[in-house]
Amino acid sequence: MRENQPNAAPPPVSFGQALRFWFKLGLISFGGPAGQIAIMHQELVENRRWISERRFLHALNYCMLLPGPEAQQLATYIGWMLHRTRGGVAAGALFVLPSLLLLIALSWVYIAFGEMPLVAGLFYGIKPAVTAIVVQAAHRIGSRALKNNWLWGIAAAAFVAIFALNIPFPAIVAVAAAIGYVGGRVAPDQFKAGGGHGKADTSYGPALIDDDTPTPEHARFRWSRLALVVAVGAVLWAAPMGVLTLLFGWHHTLTQMSWFFTKAALLTFGGAYAVLPYVYQGAVAHYGWLSATQMMDGLALGETTPGPLIMVVAFVGFVGGYLKAVFGPDALFLAGAVAATLVTWFTFLPSFLFILAGGPVVESTHGDIHFTAPLTAITAAVVGVILNLALFFGYHVLWPQGFDGRFDWVSALITIGAGVALLRYKRNVIHVIAVCALIGLVLRY
Repeated sequence: MRENQPNAAPPPVSFGQALRFWFKLGLISFGGPAGQIAIMHQELVENRRWISERRFLHALNYCMLLPGPEAQQLATYIGWMLHRTRGGVAAGALFVLPSLLLLIALSWVYIAFGEMPLVAGLFYGIKPAVTAIVVQAAHRIGSRALKNNWLWGIAAAAFVAIFALNIPFPAIVAVAAAIGYVGGRVAPDQFKAGGGHGKADTSYGPALIDDDTPTPEHARFRWSRLALVVAVGAVLWAAPMGVLTLLFGWHHTLTQMSWFFTKAALLTFGGAYAVLPYVYQGAVAHYGWLSATQMMDGLALGETTPGPLIMVVAFVGFVGGYLKAVFGPDALFLAGAVAATLVTWFTFLPSFLFILAGGPVVESTHGDIHFTAPLTAITAAVVGVILNLALFFGYHVLWPQGFDGRFDWVSALITIGAGVALLRYKRNVIHVIAVCALIGLVLRY
């Protein structure tokens, strides 16, 4: 407990003040979920005291159990607690909007000028760094999630399933959830949720939403409210999907993108890296919206822009819409921008619904082994899936022409250097990418 803390709670926060903060957060939210959560903790818990440490961690632990970007969902949760539904929608949307606009612009530069030596040199250095970043993600999630032999076994089985047997990611998630469901009853000690984000034993002074603040009226569970949220969510999904189907047909690129990324949004347990293999299976291998190399370049762009890493879907949508010329050859930028916006809408809509519908029942589900055990098993499976993704990226970086072509030893050295910087010296991801991009630029010139 810190000493000499202010005795008075901060004044109430107006909706306008909150809007300005959420927009600022959307502009500075670099560093992946860990960095984004750290920024929110410093600003909302320590500096502004809009929410207490304990309530902040309680909300975070709920968001950790959900599919979707946890940092964006946490912002939505806190905005909802402060200013009801409009506060949650504003917080979550402003967390994403700057990233969407920036990625549309960068995707256009990439697709229009990607062959220029400057751009090609930057990506030559960035792609090995991305390979190291994916390995770091597997290590980070694995060290937190794989607490015993049961979970190690699930991770290994998931790796074999996707690497050797090419089993679809949704099937791996379903089997892992079933194992967790049974394991939570047969061996509950082996399937307790691991990790966590520390103990709520620190106080920074009285907060607007404090430890003993009663649950606001709008945050109390009511069946009628739950039904309303589900109904509105169904309309917000079905209306654009119906319009697309009527205008273009079910098999059109825009309609299929919307349907595909709706499914992807429900599979993002463990963060964006977990769902990227599924996105690759669909966007590259099945639909052919973009190439494997373009997919890697998109991940590199996602790593260097603010907002959730899952925003890489905006790049996938833009490139797919642009290359497929869905509005004809004279409206390529419009096609890419509309596709990027659509896939972002369908990817993030479930995140808002999870918070607005599930927030009032957090207390009744958090810590319940029967609820958390399947999610613990899914997280373990995600580790094996991410390892497969690292091997996939490594193959395309180190053997750019395939195993029959030459081994790119320069990219291998950049990958090793980036891995040492990330894993051994804990360097910032953005710094590592910047240095690798500079190396690639120098080497190409």
